[in-house]
Amino acid sequence: MPVYYYHCDENDRTVEVEHTINAKLGTWGEVCFVAQIPLGDTDPMAPVRRIIRSAPNIAVPVSNSELKSHGFTKLVKRDDGVYENVTAADGESRYMKRGEKDSVPHLHKKIKD
Repeated sequence: MPVYYYHCDENDRTVEVEHTINAKLGTWGEVCFVAQIPLGDTDPMAPVRRIIRSAPNIAVPVSNSELKSHGFTKLVKRDDGVYENVTAADGESRYMKRGEKDSVPHLHKKIKD
């Protein structure tokens, strides 16, 4: 469930609240009810505003060449028991086949202490 932050100008408090994306909280009383915190001396009808505390996480596709330059191996299934190593380095087999040990990527060359 997403986490949202609500700020109340009347009491200068910011509260972290978990709720569904469709929920709309507009008053201090609603925020306190959902967050399960006491109202305190603040008017329950005091307005609140949702604020952004940090940027959302965004997944960005990475190209095969970027994966290769960072030392990753990407295998793409091509057939039953056959995988293409789309990030194959020099000396590595382009295709990995079940039962053929020579076709396995050289992970020991990529992993360093």
